Amino acid sequence: MQIIDVNQAKLHLPELIEQTMSGDDIVIAQDGKALVKLVALVKPGKKIRQFGGAKGLVIMSDDFDAPIEDFKEYM
Repeated sequence: MQIIDVNQAKLHLPELIEQTMSGDDIVIAQDGKALVKLVALVKPGKKIRQFGGAKGLVIMSDDFDAPIEDFKEYM
């Protein structure tokens, strides 16, 4: 975990964001007291899921809901 002063954080915010996105923990402190922890909302190496991303990849047969012949005696 990296602890950085608030004044340095103001100067180097883009670099701190990149470090956070790569998985580093960064704490911003003032007068030696921790104030804020930078946390990435997206974990490194993981893609953001998109609704409908697998559309058209799964196909069901027309008789999917039809009773199965082998199970008729159990119904």
